[in-house]
Amino acid sequence: MITQHKKPIGPKEFTVMMALLMSLVAMTIDAILPALVTIGNAFEVVDPNRVQFIIACVFVGMATGQMISGPLSDALGRKRLLYFSFSVYIIGSTVALFAHSFEMVLVGRFIQGIGVAGPYVSAVSIVRDKFAGRAMAKTMSLVMTIFILVPAIAPTLGQAVIYLGSWHSVFVLYIVYAIAVASWITLRLEETLPPERRIPFNIKNIVHGIKEVLSNRATVCYMFCSACVFGSFMGYLVTCPQVFMDKFGVGDSFVLYFGALALTLGGSSLVNSRIVEKFGMRYICLRALCVVILASAVFLVINHFVDVTLWIWMGYAAVLFSCFGMVFGNMNALAMEPMGHIAGIASAVIGAIATTTAITLGTSIGQHYDGSLTPIATGFVILASCAIGLIFFAQSRDVPVS
Repeated sequence: MITQHKKPIGPKEFTVMMALLMSLVAMTIDAILPALVTIGNAFEVVDPNRVQFIIACVFVGMATGQMISGPLSDALGRKRLLYFSFSVYIIGSTVALFAHSFEMVLVGRFIQGIGVAGPYVSAVSIVRDKFAGRAMAKTMSLVMTIFILVPAIAPTLGQAVIYLGSWHSVFVLYIVYAIAVASWITLRLEETLPPERRIPFNIKNIVHGIKEVLSNRATVCYMFCSACVFGSFMGYLVTCPQVFMDKFGVGDSFVLYFGALALTLGGSSLVNSRIVEKFGMRYICLRALCVVILASAVFLVINHFVDVTLWIWMGYAAVLFSCFGMVFGNMNALAMEPMGHIAGIASAVIGAIATTTAITLGTSIGQHYDGSLTPIATGFVILASCAIGLIFFAQSRDVPVS
């Protein structure tokens, strides 16, 4: 059924809508952060590093869900896929809400991850349906700028509903948020993939799409660049409650420090949207990653000789977040640039492989956390260096520089 709109969706509303679609991932991850210790205590989890799996399970489900969502998006259209995905997400949230064991919470989080994959894949695909090249990078940067406001406030929202109820209330928040965004999509979003451009859902087309993605040198390289950058960021993400609450003892003020850093990332994404058409995606990514390596190397030296304070850590993290704001949107656009004709499948394959790789890298960093900041900073140095190497490898005489 086609919904009749009073007027077409404008560019500002479109950007905000895509940001909120993608933000379901951030909301699912960040709103629960203040409750991790509480959930661990509620289910008597002995190893504090084990509660990190509450975050990791979302990414595992997301990697799985992307391989389903991408082909379905290309076959059914973007909106039908969104309706299905929001339904799965609400089911996962309900499972975790009524969980009676830590393992059941993880099952609910995994199902949430499967559900959240659809909005993420659809947002990227919808933007690619409407834009290409640097115009897509500019739009994605604007989307990321608004998107970052969600992780800036999500932990505060999570903390607020915990105060009003318990950690279970966070999952009620997830359900309400999903229903609100789904309702907006129903009323205002027009289908961006017309029937004549859809690709039937069958194994042959899926395999063909996967082969096309994996045979494109630039796409593969930028896909793994994204995995390296996101993997290092995930190493920070899964350990940040322990770093801020245990090491630096900030208590409930954790949400303020986390939100401030998220806003730093959002600000740099906005700057990127203003300069990317002038300088190009690759140019900006290379220089931002060099700053990540330099800042992390300096931090490791400082960490070796002095006892790092909260404000030294915040200064270092602010530099990193500023660089990530210049990288995330650009990397995704670079990987997707040759894949406009199979945007759904391509977004799924790129997202699934990048997310799975990032989960492995980030979880490894997180499980090495022992109260020292060295594993986190070392992860940034190594993985940013790998990303730079992949950017150079992606370029050849037959691959245009964007």
